[in-house]
Amino acid sequence: MNQPETYNKAVETIKTAILQGQYEAAKGVNRIQLAVYFAIGKYISQHTRKGVWGTGALEIISQQLRKELPGLRGFAPSNMKNMRQFYEEWAMLDAKSPITIGDFQNIDNQTDNNSPIMIGELKETNSSVMTDETQTTDNKIDIYNSLCIPDAFTFPAEDFFKVPFTHHLRILAGAKSLDARYYYIHRAAEENLQSRVLEKLIKEDAYSHQDLMPSNFTQTLPNSTLARKAVMMFKDEYLLDFINVEQIGEREAIDVDEREVEQQIVQNVKNFIMTFGKDFAFVGNQYHLEVYGVEHFPDLLFFNRELNALVVVELKTGDFKSSYLGQLMSYLSILDAKVKKPHENPSIGIVLCKSANREYVEFVIRDYNKPMGVATYKTSTEMPEELRKALPDIEELKKLL
Repeated sequence: MNQPETYNKAVETIKTAILQGQYEAAKGVNRIQLAVYFAIGKYISQHTRKGVWGTGALEIISQQLRKELPGLRGFAPSNMKNMRQFYEEWAMLDAKSPITIGDFQNIDNQTDNNSPIMIGELKETNSSVMTDETQTTDNKIDIYNSLCIPDAFTFPAEDFFKVPFTHHLRILAGAKSLDARYYYIHRAAEENLQSRVLEKLIKEDAYSHQDLMPSNFTQTLPNSTLARKAVMMFKDEYLLDFINVEQIGEREAIDVDEREVEQQIVQNVKNFIMTFGKDFAFVGNQYHLEVYGVEHFPDLLFFNRELNALVVVELKTGDFKSSYLGQLMSYLSILDAKVKKPHENPSIGIVLCKSANREYVEFVIRDYNKPMGVATYKTSTEMPEELRKALPDIEELKKLL
């Protein structure tokens, strides 16, 4: 078969798949588009990688498609290469059925619970049964039977099908490990991320910085953007190495109470802010709050410019207790009612304690309706021995200063 005839057949094959996909996609199913692009990517991969098509084939095919389908978008040569990449990067999801699967016979057959999960709530086709025609023709792309997920395969199927094609391309370009890709797919689907926000997350390597503290920010803050900022603002654990508990009295470290730790933080508030994060401004300690004649004195109060919100930090030198959240809830209610400015976002509360069971925190915090989180801290004497040895001796530093 000569090249022009080969390309004409390819145009007809891809065009048919596009039209069939458009019919299904008209029902508003994003996963159909992914199925179409995956199947076309497979078709292109098998014909370009094996030398079936010559140089410049995609340009010729793209031009012809635009002629035969006026107004068609998304099938420039570059995007057809993207479809090929999409297939090749996710080739493990290939149902292993040949491209020339034939007409969509048997699509009315019902799937059972043991069948593969197919894209688009589609019916299962019997890909193992092929007619003579389907074995010899090369002019059909099966968008129904190309992309499937075996039951035993650990894969975020529901999230995957919610994520638009352009988002998938950014994830493929920026995340190389499967775990990282799964992470960004889940974030994109769960938070309905815009493409530029997803790109920023990937650039900042959010996958590698998941040591974020347990919180209820996504449920309690007024919008997903603010919740996302708050989640990324706070860490799971802080190293307050400027607090030397050995110098606070002569007692054991476990006996040091919150007020003494608080005074150390106030005296080193610049260090604390640098440790805690950027854009924090110190408002005060033991900040006086009063409502209906009842007084409260939260340990530390900050304002964060990025979040445009007050941040109250309650210090606890022991293990986390669920009662701390009730105390924090009271502070936040008063701050929002009496202190917060109209243009500011809801106040955020942080319990900073010596230790916490993460799973327990996540369980008890979920029913509170004020944004709160729980983080832990370490002091200099609790550093790993290797790290402490690497730090300069305090007396030597004093001499230098």
